[in-house]
Amino acid sequence: MTQAQTKRPRSQGFFSLLQRVGRAFMLPIAGLLLGIGASFTNTTMLEAYGLMGIMGPDTFLYSVFSILSSVGTVIFDNLPLLFAMGVALGMAESEKATATLSAAIAFFVMHKTIGTLLTITGRLEAGAMPEGTVVNVVGINSLQMGVFGGIIVGLGVAFLHNRFYKIKLPTAISFFGGTRFVPIISTVAYLLVGVLMFFIWPYIQSGIYSLGDLVLKSGYAGTMIYGFIERILIPFGLHHVFYLPFWQTGVGGSALVDGTMIYGAQNIFFAELASAATSKFSVSATRFMSGKFPLMIFGLPGAALAMYSVADSKKKKAVGGLLFSAALTSILTGITEPLEFTFLFVAPALYVIHSILAGVSYMLMHALGVGVGMTFSGGIIDLTLFGILQGNAKTNWLMVPLVGAAYFVIYFVLFRFLILKKNYRTPGRELEDGDVKLYTRADYDAKKQKKQTAEATSPSDTTSALILEGLGGKDNIISIDCCATRLRVSVKVPDAVSDTALKESGARGVIKKGGGVQVVYGPQVSVIKSELEEYLNRF
Repeated sequence: MTQAQTKRPRSQGFFSLLQRVGRAFMLPIAGLLLGIGASFTNTTMLEAYGLMGIMGPDTFLYSVFSILSSVGTVIFDNLPLLFAMGVALGMAESEKATATLSAAIAFFVMHKTIGTLLTITGRLEAGAMPEGTVVNVVGINSLQMGVFGGIIVGLGVAFLHNRFYKIKLPTAISFFGGTRFVPIISTVAYLLVGVLMFFIWPYIQSGIYSLGDLVLKSGYAGTMIYGFIERILIPFGLHHVFYLPFWQTGVGGSALVDGTMIYGAQNIFFAELASAATSKFSVSATRFMSGKFPLMIFGLPGAALAMYSVADSKKKKAVGGLLFSAALTSILTGITEPLEFTFLFVAPALYVIHSILAGVSYMLMHALGVGVGMTFSGGIIDLTLFGILQGNAKTNWLMVPLVGAAYFVIYFVLFRFLILKKNYRTPGRELEDGDVKLYTRADYDAKKQKKQTAEATSPSDTTSALILEGLGGKDNIISIDCCATRLRVSVKVPDAVSDTALKESGARGVIKKGGGVQVVYGPQVSVIKSELEEYLNRF
């Protein structure tokens, strides 16, 4: 197999970078565990619903929910480390396990370097640093970098990994080449980054808090702009990157909860949720979350009904099934992709209107004092956990269905009118006959990127093609691994292995035993393994 193979185009550019970072930000299970656990161990809520007898302290159920709360808490407490590993994992081009491990190592190295410098300079002494500047990070006294620290590590390690995981070193030290070089260079780099952050992060942190104060003072107009931007960025996959600083850092404000200063809107909400002293949730924090509920539970289902009502009568049955399922998903979980990307695909103007209405929804929830938070979505599950169960006195959740009912009518009337007036080809109104479908992000991305550039075949492809031929083809391979000098492969049919082709690829020897094949390449084998796996992935 020596024919030229076409490489898949790599994602490049700033927006593509941010899209890939954003995919590392979803931790819904942690939020659900913390939300359920904190809700049902909050004695104030238990007393309000008369549940102290069966779910109060010292009961079996209380112990179960305490465990759930603790598990959710430990995940959120270690978000910076998880972000470091998650960003590196998401952005590594190959050998993702190595990138993830290297990110964890770099994270510890950076914070331990900062902590050591804080000790040496005496800044850990009381009053030496402003309150909230120094915190405990995975057992290390370090600067309060929050998830930004994790992102800095994840991005840097991913860059180093993608640049060096196939590096070939001189023969004498070639054992340390390839993937083995990544944790080494990451350690050195993040020791230096730790020193740099020790000097510059306090100034960055001061800027973050100042930005948070500015956002807090922006009032209802600022909340509306936030809601609009959060929705309008969804087609670009950048919405997670946008709202993260508001949810997890001082940009989203700060609050003193049970004697501890908490930074970030979602962190504040969950801290208040777990506190028995909370009489009303902080609207200055939930303003960055509660605006989703009228949209997800009421607005988009109204748009779905509008699309159904104008569908061709012959297609209404098929359209109805699709739209009902999509609307129900939006109502229950707040997952809106099938609906949003459908009218984004066929009528971008509708999406702009939707984004404007989103901004207004956030503003209204803020103005009406709605204090309902969320994990990652705005569906009825989150509304029940963080609104209804907490009581109207603490959350003012009754405003959600009141505003939502109006949103359902607005979406239905406005979308129906515009679809008919502009003759938008929503599901069931297609010009040609065929399957009725809702669109997804993949459809939208495919529409934007019809032209793809092919890269020339590299020398490594030629070597990988010879190895693949020597191993009897892709279908003959069960697994691939390597040790210090040998490529270790499990094959289905040992007789299909060709020593000749393997030696043409540069192998110094071939050892076969049953279904196991060891191909000796020397210390460069980890690089050869990585290149072979990338080559296989293109089939």
